[in-house]
Amino acid sequence: MLILKDSQSGPSGGTMDHRLLEIIACPVCNGKLWYNQEQQELICKLDNLAFPLRDGIPVLLENEARALTSDESKS
Repeated sequence: MLILKDSQSGPSGGTMDHRLLEIIACPVCNGKLWYNQEQQELICKLDNLAFPLRDGIPVLLENEARALTSDESKS
């Protein structure tokens, strides 16, 4: 089980270890994931998907991801 800790604190007290971002990938395309601290999500810019963090644990299931809005995917 991967639990995020050690770097940036999120608003819900969850944190993100940047070392984890170096080893995990999008389950859909194997692309890089970006951490959105405000939303507590991992973002795949290639697939325009946001994967939630629940209690500091990334939920990397395609059916749990939400589609990014057009405004979100531009940034």
